[in-house]
Amino acid sequence: MGIITPMKRIRELNSGVKYMLMASFMFAIMGAFAKLASEHMSSIEVVFFRNIAGVILIGFAVLKKPMVQVGGKPWLLFFRGFMGFTALLAFFYNIAHIPLGDAITFSKTSPIFTAIFAWIFLNEKLSLKAWLAIAVGFVGILLITAPTGIGFSKYDILGIFSGIGAALAYTSIRELRNYYDTRAIVLSFMGVGTAGPLVLFFISPYLHMPSLDFMLGTFVMPQGVVWIYVIGMGIFATISQLLMTKAYSQTKAGIVGAVSYSNILFAIVVGVLLGDAYPSFIMACGIVLIILAGVMVAKAK
Repeated sequence: MGIITPMKRIRELNSGVKYMLMASFMFAIMGAFAKLASEHMSSIEVVFFRNIAGVILIGFAVLKKPMVQVGGKPWLLFFRGFMGFTALLAFFYNIAHIPLGDAITFSKTSPIFTAIFAWIFLNEKLSLKAWLAIAVGFVGILLITAPTGIGFSKYDILGIFSGIGAALAYTSIRELRNYYDTRAIVLSFMGVGTAGPLVLFFISPYLHMPSLDFMLGTFVMPQGVVWIYVIGMGIFATISQLLMTKAYSQTKAGIVGAVSYSNILFAIVVGVLLGDAYPSFIMACGIVLIILAGVMVAKAK
C-alpha cells in the first residue's frame, strides 16, 4: 500500500497538469478566434456571443436539474456578474488591439489582486511569501505597462482593470458559494454578460464618447467566415472551461493554478502566428515576473 498510494498521487498530478495544459492551449485558441472576430465586429458584440452560448447551456442544465440553494445575497450575486462582465469587456477590447499574449498576461494578474482583496474584504491572512509574490507581480505589471517611462496607455489601464475586475468577481465567489448553486453564480456572470451588451447596443447610437469605445458599439450580424470565428470562440471557451474544471478536480489547486500560467506562453505563440510582434526584452521580463508572482501566490495558498 505504501507504494500504490504515492504512484496514485503521481498519476493524479499528471492528469491535473495535463488537463490544465490542454485547457490553457484551448483558451489561447479561443483568444485567437476572438481576435479574428474583432476585425469584423465590436468588442461588446464579441462579449455578447461569448456569453449567450453559456446562458443557453446552463439554462438547459437548470431545467434538467433544478438548483438547490439558500440564496439571500442578490446584490452580491449581481456584483459578481457585473464585475466579471466589465472585466471581460476590457479583456476582449485589448485582445482586438494589442498582442494576444499581452492581453492574456494582463488578465492573469487577477490572482495577485485576488490575494489583496481577500485580505481586505475576507480577512484572509497573507504570509510573507504571499506579500513578496504581490510585490514581484507589481514590478512585472510596471514593466509591461510603462517600459518607456511615458505613463499608462489606454490599453494598460484596461488591461490592469481586466485583472482587478476579475479578482473582485473571484473574491465575491468565495462568499457566494455558501449561498448559491455554482450554476447560479456562473449564470449571474453570463446573464449580465448577455443582457449588458443588449443595453449598450441600444444606447450606443446616442452617445459619442471615443474614450468609451471599449463598451460601445452597434450590432453587426456575422456573415460568412465570421460565423466560424464566433462559433469557434464559443466552442473552445467551453472546452477550456470543462478541461480547467477537470484539472482542479484531479490535482491540488495550487499546482493547477501555477500550471495555468502556461496559457500566456501559448497565447504568445498563437498571437505571433496571427501576426503579433514578439514581446520586447523588457516586456518579456515583465511577463516572466507576473508568471513567477502567480506561481508564488498559488504555492503560498
